[in-house]
Amino acid sequence: MSETTTGGTARTPEFRMASGLIQTLRQDLVTDAFAYRPLPLLERPGRFVRRLPEAIRRYFPWTQYAGVVAVALFVLLLTASSSSSYFGDAGELLMGLIAAAPVLMTLVRPVGAWWAAVAMSVVLAVFGGGWDGLWGPGAFVAYVAVMVLVTLRTGPRVAAWMWALTLVFGFVFSAVFRYGSGPDLPQMATVSAFALAIASSVQIRRHARAEVSAQQEVTAVERDKRTLLEERTTIARELHDVVAHHMSVVAIQAEAAPYRVKNPPPELEAAFVTIRENAVAALTELRRVLGVVRSADYEAPDAPQPTLASLDGLLANVREAGLSVEKTVTGAVRELPQGVELSAYRIIQEALSNTLRHAPGASAAVEVSYVLGGLGIRVVNEAGTGDVRPSPGAGHGITGMRERVAMLEGEMTAGETGTGGYEVAVFIPVAGRPEPGPVQEEGAV
Repeated sequence: MSETTTGGTARTPEFRMASGLIQTLRQDLVTDAFAYRPLPLLERPGRFVRRLPEAIRRYFPWTQYAGVVAVALFVLLLTASSSSSYFGDAGELLMGLIAAAPVLMTLVRPVGAWWAAVAMSVVLAVFGGGWDGLWGPGAFVAYVAVMVLVTLRTGPRVAAWMWALTLVFGFVFSAVFRYGSGPDLPQMATVSAFALAIASSVQIRRHARAEVSAQQEVTAVERDKRTLLEERTTIARELHDVVAHHMSVVAIQAEAAPYRVKNPPPELEAAFVTIRENAVAALTELRRVLGVVRSADYEAPDAPQPTLASLDGLLANVREAGLSVEKTVTGAVRELPQGVELSAYRIIQEALSNTLRHAPGASAAVEVSYVLGGLGIRVVNEAGTGDVRPSPGAGHGITGMRERVAMLEGEMTAGETGTGGYEVAVFIPVAGRPEPGPVQEEGAV
């Protein structure tokens, strides 16, 4: 089936295929062939390089440049020693420089270096002398080296084009200079085919590894964002339950308060009605806004949310799991806002869970300090001991703690201790408030 263009000329599939091949060739080897594309420096040193002295390790990024220069120097010496120029030693050195130039060009202009290698082959075949054919020893090594280096910089498709054009170039040169099929063309075709196949496989593997590494980085970032969102969702659910409970209590007390006072004035009744209406409205709005963070199968807990009063039960559970933990409470124990109590409990719970996962066999200490301006928490564990391997976690426990502390406008530090353990220190400010006095009925003495 043929395709008709605007002018009415039919294009056959063969024509379209040939047109596509020519366009691909032009894109790979002609368009911007001599564009400046410097070879990037190495960024990640290998395991062996990390063990070298700092004085040597600092030059590691330039390793690829040094390798190419070494190849160019070898080509220069090989070409100069194998050629028999008409201009003596100076001519032989010039032939060596001409052969080495395309190799060095691969550092900055890879595609242009191959075209320079083609021109180099012609120049050395005409003026170099000393061999019958297109490629002498030096030119042969230089040409193959350039194709390999260009393949490592570009890809398999460019390698295929270079190999095919090399065969065409060899046949044309042999026909023009009456070399028959060219005494060195079969060797060039065979050696370059194997070399380009190996270089292409290396380039494909390197490209695949780079894509996998980039995908892993993207996945890690997305996982961190998802974990952070899930932690914030959990906090929002817990706060919803806590705040909804308090708002319900406010609404009920506002409704019952007028009945606790004998003959309340109308202004007081109106104020309590307003309080109750505002509390109910706030509760409705709270449920509407925060309810969107609940999953479809989420159910509000029947039991009250845990507080610091439940800390002994938590410590008993971790002791049963094999963690030796001691609790210390300083200051005057008092009731704190339920959101503070819940967050403090969750922070201690997560810190002890991290100890179980990452420091098996270690002991831990929990300190809870009731100070004038708020609540202090310190959870510290020793280095893990025993033959049990640490269990790798998701690594987001510290993030969840920081989210809770930031929500309460507190401060938190976490890091390793000097003995190899780990310490989490948190301070949560709690604004002081006067204790409410007893409600007196009107007329009471």
